[in-house]
Amino acid sequence: MFDDFKNAFQRYNNAHVQLIIINVIVFLALAVILVFSKALQVPDVFDVIHDQLAIPAPIREFLQKPWTIITYAFVHDLSGIFHILFNMLVFYWFGKLFVEYLGSDKLIALYLLGALAGGMAYLLVYNTVPFYIERIGTFNGMVGASAAVYAIVVATATLLPDYTFFLLFLGPIRIKYIAAFYIVVSFLGSVGENAGGNVAHLGGALIGFVYIKQLQAGVNWGTWITVTIDWFKGLFRARPKVKVTYRKQYTDAQKPKAKASISQDEIDAILDKISDAGYESLTKEEKEKLFNASKK
Repeated sequence: MFDDFKNAFQRYNNAHVQLIIINVIVFLALAVILVFSKALQVPDVFDVIHDQLAIPAPIREFLQKPWTIITYAFVHDLSGIFHILFNMLVFYWFGKLFVEYLGSDKLIALYLLGALAGGMAYLLVYNTVPFYIERIGTFNGMVGASAAVYAIVVATATLLPDYTFFLLFLGPIRIKYIAAFYIVVSFLGSVGENAGGNVAHLGGALIGFVYIKQLQAGVNWGTWITVTIDWFKGLFRARPKVKVTYRKQYTDAQKPKAKASISQDEIDAILDKISDAGYESLTKEEKEKLFNASKK
């Protein structure tokens, strides 16, 4: 785990760790703001910031803060550490398995899809179902990455239902049973104290299942997210300066030798090595092979 977090943003296929770091940074930043706002007796400062990140239940309030359908999935309850701790531990183990088979781009896409699905399920029940409508006003919006995490958990269990985790005190358990347990707990809790949160969990779980089934059918529901993220990244990339070059003429004896073709097996082996030990572990020859393959 330490190796995964070391140079997290330089390692290949490491989106699960990157998302965990973002969640932890947001948690710590809000915790600092909370402590100082209380110590300086200006609690409104924290409340205003928190309200801009948490997703509100009334649809009218949500329409004034539509960005909260994403931001809530990066914020956690500050009354204790267990909310973020358990979310991130579960996300780490299932996310690590997910990226091993499907890669980081799909993990990020599904994390955001899970947040969207959880947020929409939450808004739907609190604005249409009497049981939930009566409870509007008893809380200040919803926060937590649980819906996004549930999407990853259920997606991984749908993709690899018989994969086994070894749990402390329980021993080997197939992940499909772990996912089923989480779903049952959330279903029972959907009329409990954290009703809205559990409804969001179920929304995230549903999109995780549908996402994998659609992916197996050849349809990637997360493509638009990946394309949008790549477009934003492109806005901040430095564009290379245009250079004028002249093609050098060679005689037959002077013509450079064509580089040997690189097999797919060699490329796969290099990518596996990056996944295990990072790009820095490659030899000069392996880096050159990877660079040449990328130009094809």
